[in-house]
Amino acid sequence: MADLDVLSPLVAESLSAGPVGGWLVPDVTERPEVLGRYARLLASWGLEHGQVDTTGDRSVVAVWHRRSEVPAAAWMYDLHRVLGRHASRFALWHAYVDAVVPQVPHAYLAHLAARPGGDETARALLTAHHRVLDGEGLPAYTEVSGGRPREGLLAGLGYEPRSPILLEPDGPALWRMWRPGPDSGRACGGLPPRVRLRRRVTPVRGRLVPVPPRSP
Repeated sequence: MADLDVLSPLVAESLSAGPVGGWLVPDVTERPEVLGRYARLLASWGLEHGQVDTTGDRSVVAVWHRRSEVPAAAWMYDLHRVLGRHASRFALWHAYVDAVVPQVPHAYLAHLAARPGGDETARALLTAHHRVLDGEGLPAYTEVSGGRPREGLLAGLGYEPRSPILLEPDGPALWRMWRPGPDSGRACGGLPPRVRLRRRVTPVRGRLVPVPPRSP
């Protein structure tokens, strides 16, 4: 509980500072409270189902999952339970992301958050986790927003950008970032180099799933 109370606000602040947070909760007056609830859910799921790495001063947090182990139906249930009427945009976000998830075993960096000026600490935290993944022969995958994916922290740690996910309606682009396993060289290793994700979305049994556009 103590870790959740400290780490959740850090996750919420990082979401609020980026373009995805504004797209998820367009109403600026509601955004802090809604993102706070989502951040707490994300961190609690990391603690229960995945792995949460942090520093002694709790200035950086990384939420990891082994992608094949995430129970998607239970996640969507909790998303709607916690966020109520705000859940649909978050479910849409996850549907876009899940539609192009790599089909090979990998570790998924669900979220990375750091206090201002914490890049070097974040680098050290991720490097320690990457050593574990390299020992298991596992690649890593995540998404980042922003226009220069080859110049950020993750690129310096061996993550390679692939074509972006375009969040619609009127949302930002998310660059898919792939860190190959130690034995795969620079190959994609199961991650398609390009993807086109301008799709409509339709509700199915209470959750949102992406549907490819019809052929002309």
